[in-house]
Amino acid sequence: MSTTAELLKGAAELFPDEVVTSAHVRHLDLPFGAGRFALITLDNGFDHTKPTTFGPQSLANLNAAIDLVEQEATAGTIVGAGITGKPFIFAVGADLKGVELLKKHDEALAIGKGGHDVFKRLSALAVPTFAYYNGAAMGGGVEVGLHCSYRTVSKAIPAFSLPEVFLGLVPGWGGCAILPNLIGAERAVSVIIENSLNQNRQLKGKQVFELGIADAIFEGADFLEQSLLWTANVLNGTTEVVRDEIDRGEAWDAAVAKGRFIADSKVHGAAPAAYRALDIIAAAKDGDLQAGFDAEDTALADLIMGGELRSGIYAFNLVQKRAKRPAGAPDKSLARPVTKVGVVGAGLMASQLALLFLRRLEVPVVLTDIDQERVNKGVGYVHAEIQKLLGKGRISQDKANRLTALVTGVLDKAEGFADADFIIEAVFEEMSVKQKVFAEVEAVAPAHAILATNTSSLSVSEMAAGLQHPERVVGFHFFNPVAILPLLEIVRGEQTDDASLATAFGVAKKLKKTAVLTKDAPAFVVNRILTRFMGEIQNVIDEGTPVVTAEKAIEPLGLPMSPLVLLELVGPAIGLHVSETLNRSFPERFTVSPNLAAVVKAGKRGFYVYDSGKPELDPEVAALLVQGDSVLTEEQVRIRVLDAVAQEIGLMLEEGVVAEAQDIDLCLITGAGWPFHLGGITPYLDREGVSERVNGKKFLAPGIASVPA
Repeated sequence: MSTTAELLKGAAELFPDEVVTSAHVRHLDLPFGAGRFALITLDNGFDHTKPTTFGPQSLANLNAAIDLVEQEATAGTIVGAGITGKPFIFAVGADLKGVELLKKHDEALAIGKGGHDVFKRLSALAVPTFAYYNGAAMGGGVEVGLHCSYRTVSKAIPAFSLPEVFLGLVPGWGGCAILPNLIGAERAVSVIIENSLNQNRQLKGKQVFELGIADAIFEGADFLEQSLLWTANVLNGTTEVVRDEIDRGEAWDAAVAKGRFIADSKVHGAAPAAYRALDIIAAAKDGDLQAGFDAEDTALADLIMGGELRSGIYAFNLVQKRAKRPAGAPDKSLARPVTKVGVVGAGLMASQLALLFLRRLEVPVVLTDIDQERVNKGVGYVHAEIQKLLGKGRISQDKANRLTALVTGVLDKAEGFADADFIIEAVFEEMSVKQKVFAEVEAVAPAHAILATNTSSLSVSEMAAGLQHPERVVGFHFFNPVAILPLLEIVRGEQTDDASLATAFGVAKKLKKTAVLTKDAPAFVVNRILTRFMGEIQNVIDEGTPVVTAEKAIEPLGLPMSPLVLLELVGPAIGLHVSETLNRSFPERFTVSPNLAAVVKAGKRGFYVYDSGKPELDPEVAALLVQGDSVLTEEQVRIRVLDAVAQEIGLMLEEGVVAEAQDIDLCLITGAGWPFHLGGITPYLDREGVSERVNGKKFLAPGIASVPA
């Protein structure tokens, strides 16, 4: 049997570029004469912008620190030991860059076993151990603390989670086994499954304490000092730690069943991680932690060698890294300052945009529309939203007053836009209307002003064609709801110049949006792919496949909602309009469904009614449908839909709509909520063999979203 040190040494050789975390041991005398105490501090030598992680060498360093503490505990020279982190960071778990490099199951098993072997030594020491969660703690950072006897948490912690299921893993260093035995299965399922599958929801310090993960909570300013005072009182018996009794009866089984229901509703069985985690939680009911650790090791190794985790890491890297350095963006030094924003239109979309620009840029924002009533309504919406933020305590009264004063509305574009640097239109999606608006704006706007369009599918170049300065027109396509979806498709028209484009990217960054550069091609990225996807679903329904079969066929992808529920969210009229736009450009691939047209004509908001609380085909819509007699199975529908999507993505990459397949995935994840566990869409198409069947090659090279060759 390999020792822990040998396991970690072997793993470290596979990962020479690890950012290594040190584990410094210092000794101090606790207050109230409680005795000598050993404190381990995790620190990778960087500031809080580079959080502390656990790679193999980092685990080896912690192991060596525990060697020293163990000797002292056994000799009786210390009364307790604690572990904490550098300022603002406790530790954020395993170093995923190292996980990406693993090629063999036994290498993956060594990572799981190595973490367990080190962490569980904390619970085996001859003295009580304390974890002081002073800052951000995730994954293995949370788990190292779970192995301690007691835990304190800072009120100031902004992020605390076990995010592994979100990425396609399980909490594999004690989380699945210890947490339900500490706080009960229901709360553990909430932290491990529900929060992860809700876009990796984070806990704050107060919630960590209320859940029972931490035994005490202190202010951030003097957190360590207060934790050590508390520690002294625990050790000398002044403070008694009382924890809730764990219900190991039906409540445990009910919690696991609830977790399965949540997983089914989110990933529809398409991603294994949640189910593997739930199996371990279910088995942890008898309190046998070592059996739980062994199950975690196996699950971790299996998942590391599976496509879902590689896709999850790929997606994580897209959102965390590629999104911050958009492919093809001009040099940011070319960007011009934006000190005032104009918004053409005062409807819901325009009002949402005005609110976003106002909150992020904190510059004057002026709305215009065709009559005073609409202008007043738009400005009123922004004012009401500011009041909501104030009511929730998200902004101060002073800031609310300042923001309210910055937003105005006028009818006269010359009055509103004469000194604006960035003017965006969000009017009716028709070329002639948008061309007229831009002609009016260009006549009154300063020469340097950017003219941006929020069009979802129309040609930016055509929109700019009649202007004196088409080089300053740029596509700036947001996704609804604007406040939630991060994606911003920035579209370069045929004549858009670098300075205008750089300014658009600069504004996008201030808006905290994920900007992706796209060519001026019909419907750009997300709407083109979704319209092809939805169009094929619509085609099979029109040809005769029952609606329920067409919808269920897509469930294995684990999408956030079914295609027809998505259509309802987008709006059937908008869906029809985009399909008509694409049909004009690519009639051989994009159809216009007569059934969808009939639904829109009838004024229906979608295909479903929700009388029973769940979607059921609206009888009035069912009466409108005219179907053929070609009935496909779920598998046949799925093959047809995925083949269509793979073909469209292949053509888009050939056309240079975006720089690489990675940008397609980044767009779908951030603009359409496409699942992290798929890595967007191209890794899934590669993994399922669709890419090669349709295009003769994979979209991604081996190792990018898959196990390295």
